[in-house]
This record gives sequence, C-alpha cells and structure tokens, in this order.
Amino acid sequence: MISRRKTRKVVLGDKTHGFVGIGGDAPVAVQTMTAGYTWDIDKCVAEINKLSAAGADIVRVAVPEKKDTAALKEILPRVSVPIVADVHFHFQRAMEAIEAGIHKIRLNPGNISDRAQVKDVIQACKAKKIPMRIGVNEGSIVERKDKQKRMKELGGVFSNDKHGHLLAIMIAKLEEYLEIFQAEDFHDIVISAKSIDPELVIAAYKEISQRFDYPLHLGVTHAGPRETGTIRSVVPLGHLLCSGIGDTIRISYASDPVFEVQDGLELLYVLGLRTRVGAELIACPTCGRIQVDLFRLVQDVRKQLEKEIKLPMKVAVMGCVVNGPGECEGADIAIFAGDRRGIIYVQGERVANVPEEEILDRLLAECRQFEQKVKRGEAKLGEKKVDILPPDPIGELGSGWEKIEKERKPLPVIK
Repeated sequence: MISRRKTRKVVLGDKTHGFVGIGGDAPVAVQTMTAGYTWDIDKCVAEINKLSAAGADIVRVAVPEKKDTAALKEILPRVSVPIVADVHFHFQRAMEAIEAGIHKIRLNPGNISDRAQVKDVIQACKAKKIPMRIGVNEGSIVERKDKQKRMKELGGVFSNDKHGHLLAIMIAKLEEYLEIFQAEDFHDIVISAKSIDPELVIAAYKEISQRFDYPLHLGVTHAGPRETGTIRSVVPLGHLLCSGIGDTIRISYASDPVFEVQDGLELLYVLGLRTRVGAELIACPTCGRIQVDLFRLVQDVRKQLEKEIKLPMKVAVMGCVVNGPGECEGADIAIFAGDRRGIIYVQGERVANVPEEEILDRLLAECRQFEQKVKRGEAKLGEKKVDILPPDPIGELGSGWEKIEKERKPLPVIK
C-alpha cells in the first residue's frame, strides 16, 4: 500500500456534474484537456462527453477569447463532468468563466501583471466556492522580455541540484503567488510545477510537497507523441505517486486526449491507487515459440473487453505452453496456445480446447459467462479453484506425457 502525503482537500463540481475531491482522503483524480476550440460548441460538447466516457474525472477547456467563455453557458448543461477553465493573460476570461458557472479556474498569476486583477479573480472564486489551480510551469515562470531580470532569475541556484536555477525560480514564484492568495484568505488551491524534464518534475514536486500542504496536480509539459511521451510522463509521475506525492494527474500527449485518460487510469490501477474498472488484460511478449497470431488476437480481445466487460476480471492471453501456465496463475480467464489451437481456463479449470479460429469467440463467451456468475454471487474475482497444469508438449493438446514417461531411459547407476 502506498502511503499518500497528507494535504488539504478541495472539491469542485455540483450536483449536475458530480463532485470531485482533490487531495485529503480523495482518490487520485485523472484529468485531461480538450483539443478543439471551446467556441465550437457542438464539437466541444462531443469531445468532453467522449473524454468523460473514457474515465476522465475532470476536463479542462481553453478560454483565450470572449467567444470561448460565452460558449460555456451552452456547454455546461450538456456535459456531466466538472469543467475547468484554462485562463492566461486576460483576467476578464476568468471572470466571465466564473459567471458562466465553471467549476474550477486554472490561472497563472505570472501572466497577469496587474495584481488588483488577480485579487478580483480570487474574490470572485471565493464568493462562489470555486477552487483554483496555480502553476509554476517551466515554460512560463522565467522572464522573457527583460534580459537583465532574466539573468538575475537564472542566477538563483540550489547548489546541490543540477536543475537548481529553475527549481529556485519555481519555488520563489510559487511563494510570491501564494502570498497573494493568503492575503485574500483564499485556500482552495491546487499547485502544479510542470517541466519537459522528468528529473526536474520529480525534484520540483518533492521540494513543493515538503514546503506546502496544498494538493498537487502532477504532469510533464509538452511530453511529445504517445510513442515517446508515455515514458516521459509515466516515469516521473510513477516515481512521485509511489512516494505518496500527487493528488490529480494529467498525462500529456500530442495526440487524442482519450489516450491521456486511458494511460492515466492504467497508471493508477497498477499502483493500486484506483479500483480498476473493466477487465485487466495481460499477454506474453514476442518470442519464437508463439504458435498462433498472438498480436492480432490480443488486440481483438482488448477491443471486445473494453466494449463488453465492466468487472475488473483478469484475462490472460498467452502464446505458447512454456510460460503460459505459470503466467496465467491468478487470472480469472486464461488462454494459452499450442499448435494453432488454444486451451481456455476459468479460474484454473480447463473448460475448452479449440482451434485458433474459434479462440476469440470462445474466450469472450467465457468472459461474459463468468461476469454474470460473479454478479449472481456464484463466483468471486481472483478466486482460483485449481492449479493450472501445463498441457503436454507433444501430440495434440491434452496427450503426450505418458508417452514421454514410457520412452524415458533410466539413468545409469554409478557404482
């Protein structure tokens, strides 16, 4: 069990869209951001609902223009998940979003030079009990226009850290921002400190977690395409979560945000930080022993399980008889293949021996049947009834051991 860091708790949402807690005793929340324009109302609604169906707890939308905040009044009644307005530069967008009924504001105080405007946003959020996320992301904290000020900022170091200059600026900026909120007696705050560098992400969040008790939003900024961004995001986020740090996460890809939700949930599932929804599919890696079209089979099984199965049953798909039996241990439903055939097990008990072309249909049928048994109370998830014994390595699956035993020559007796 991972022991999570104790933080304050903020809550966003309402009765229509549901309530989501961040920090405190709330589970780690998964969020993402729409990729389309917020002012394009129908497309924005469709995308939010798609992300919600994928499992997103929170969805953020960009509101750079007045037409975006104007669209919120039409968007909010048509979605069922809490929505965050992403505000930069123009404090008016935050005020308009609050008036429209948004559930949370993402604000970068460093991008708004007039402190009176920041205070106006804080007081508006305070009046309507709307939490805010403030960020000290690498890309937005360092002075860009004043070269002398930039050099002075980059001169600050934590001498024992290779990322000291940026880490020092992040902490200094964060303290500066928090002073504004504390002066206004506003504490429904979530903090983020993102970077493209996974090591800096780890260092920044560890430092922040020791200094402040606000809940933390974890992420790696501009992580890249999913093919490489997965590693760049999961490594630092997994490290921090295992250390008990992090209350809400976004895995960022230059891709369909549905993947961000799916991978974020899977990260929390494997760490035991969220209860799995739907089947858990495990499969063996490639090797020269595979005797069926395993990769196609795994993808076909995955797609059908996502559509049909809601219980967190474990389904194992193995391509040979060598490691299959051992790796299927603990699976509720398992199949491992032989010569263009597959043996299917339900909680360790062999139920079918079918040719390759029938594996998918029979496996799914067993999954459906098992799910119904669990719902009726006739079976329990993770309850193995018998040990899986490997099939015979020669002949048709199900025969051969006796033949091997008969042909085995006794070892010579050494005198």
